[in-house]
Parts: sequence; structure tokens; C-alpha cells
Amino acid sequence: MTHKKSEYSCSMELTMDLIGGKWKMRILWYLNMGTKRFSEIKRLIPDITQKMLTQQLREMESDGLITRKVYAEVPPKVEYSSSNYGKSLQEILEKMCTWGSDYANKNNINI
Repeated sequence: MTHKKSEYSCSMELTMDLIGGKWKMRILWYLNMGTKRFSEIKRLIPDITQKMLTQQLREMESDGLITRKVYAEVPPKVEYSSSNYGKSLQEILEKMCTWGSDYANKNNINI
């Protein structure tokens, strides 16, 4: 596991350690829509660097939120998918998306 501590003061702290930050929820959102290759994720999130995407994917795999499948081909083919834990967050992610849309509409923010 990549989370930084072995003890947390509350479950929200652990949750934020696992999926917090700028990228992880976005990556998970797209992987919950279906299996993707690295280049597909990069295309869907163009403002993430390759280095950061690689780091985030490794952390999420280590934490059991996604799975990585490597095919024995030349050139190598790697696919990423949501694990059962990752998929269990989909309802929460959808509610957050709805909340964000409502907030944007009420505050005249373009999405």
C-alpha cells in the first residue's frame, strides 16, 4: 500500500490519502467507464504529465483501486481497469459530479 501512515485519526483521512489530490478521482472516473490503455487515459486527461500519470497509476494499483494487465506482445500492451474497490466508488463519484454541476450552474461557472 502506498498510503503514508499506518494509523489514521478517522476514515475520511484514509480515504483522502487513497483518492485525494488532483488526479486520482479523474483517473478512476474514466477507468470505471471501461478498461483503458495508458495513452487513452493520457488523452482523456491532457493536462496530466506522463510522469504524474505513471506515478498515480502505480499508487492506485498498489492500493488495490485499479488493476494492471500486461500482455506478452511486442510492442508491450498494458491495460488498466477498476478493481472492485475502485468500482465501489462510482456512486460517490457520480454524486460528486452532480454536485459540481449544480454548483457550477448556480454560480455561472462554465464546465
